[in-house]
Amino acid sequence: MSSGCFMIYERPNFMGHQYFMRRGEYPDYQRWMGFSSCIRSCRMIPAYRGSYRLRIYEKPDFSGHMMEFMDDCPCVSDRFHHRHIYSSNVMNGFWIFYEYPNYRGRQYFLRPGEYRRYRDWCATCAIVGSFRRSSSFCRS
Repeated sequence: MSSGCFMIYERPNFMGHQYFMRRGEYPDYQRWMGFSSCIRSCRMIPAYRGSYRLRIYEKPDFSGHMMEFMDDCPCVSDRFHHRHIYSSNVMNGFWIFYEYPNYRGRQYFLRPGEYRRYRDWCATCAIVGSFRRSSSFCRS
């Protein structure tokens, strides 16, 4: 494990609640702020050293107000002036969206690609409070 970081998922095929994990010991699910102790799939977060680029949109299919980011955002509504992100384009790097500001709440791992609707990153609603680049928390 080169980066020492990964996402665990409550359901098979990377579905259900997602949790960011660093290498270490977690004696019970409350240590990772889990809703349950059920883990059915896991994905490594690859080490990444390149540039980061992310576009977020206020409406599905990359429409409406758009803003591009290359760094972490602790409070989306302060910068984007919207709490809802309906689509996203991850152009470079790996990102984690959080349900609430300051990197709290449900987490969603986004790899490079197009996310035309919030359900494409497995969210139950379009509210995104904050997001981070993988280099902010995974060191090789």
